Amino acid sequence: MPPSPSVRERTAEPAEPAGPVTPGPPAAAGGARRRPERAALLRRTGLRVLALAVLLGLWQLVTALQLWSPVLVPSPAAVWSALLETSGTHDGVRGYQGHTLIEHLGISLRRIFVGAGAGVVAGLVAGVLMGTLPWVRVVLEPAVAFLRTLPPLAYFSLLIIWFGIDEAPKLWLLAIAAMPPVAVATASAVASAPTALVEAARAIGARRGQVVTSVVLPSALPEILVGVRLAFGIAYSSVVAAETVNGLPGIGGLIRDAQRYNQSDTVVLGLFAIGLSGLLIDAALRLLADRLAPWRGHT
Repeated sequence: MPPSPSVRERTAEPAEPAGPVTPGPPAAAGGARRRPERAALLRRTGLRVLALAVLLGLWQLVTALQLWSPVLVPSPAAVWSALLETSGTHDGVRGYQGHTLIEHLGISLRRIFVGAGAGVVAGLVAGVLMGTLPWVRVVLEPAVAFLRTLPPLAYFSLLIIWFGIDEAPKLWLLAIAAMPPVAVATASAVASAPTALVEAARAIGARRGQVVTSVVLPSALPEILVGVRLAFGIAYSSVVAAETVNGLPGIGGLIRDAQRYNQSDTVVLGLFAIGLSGLLIDAALRLLADRLAPWRGHT
């Protein structure tokens, strides 16, 4: 006997919705969020390009009015000519002192990465020890502060006496210049690690080394990366001092040698090469910081 209509109504499957299911707003909201970000990026890029164009226009105007001698303020055309001359072979002369501009810059960058890299490693080790062991902080903190206040030229002559005039004093100078900011930033970040996380790790049986590598260093990573950026910036600004003696080939040596012969266009070209490559290195370090510590700046 078939079931009654009341039973059939109670056991029937729920009816499908009459209309099509419309997607929720998250995708549209994400696209709406990206549009203002792209617009802000375009505005920032436009402002930077405009500021650069204004500076170039003022530079050209000053040189066209001949307010100063071309030896003091070379024109943009003179700097461009110096770029062409130092980037190839002209009249049998290759680049500047036998090396092209990119070769001079590459040798200086190698010195910076080797010297500053060694300084960063030493600063990390010193900073971790200073942040985790109070007695090490008492011993090392005055020495780190002392080195941080010394200008590179103040101890470069001593390094030359110790290591000669080849590569060693240059690398030592860049390493000594790069070490203090990393050590200070690391020590401060390690000492400020969240106490609750450290105590929780110890409560579950983590040893001191495990606490440092698994809790302290990850929490301190953003500040450490800031110290690394500062270290490379200081090392980059010290490369001219590092290449004052036997610095050719090298971009700092190129600047010093051109300065002796009043070749201000080549000096300005070398400054532009250092500044632009420094901006690229800093942008790469910022990108690395965003990849390694994406939570930086977020609460």
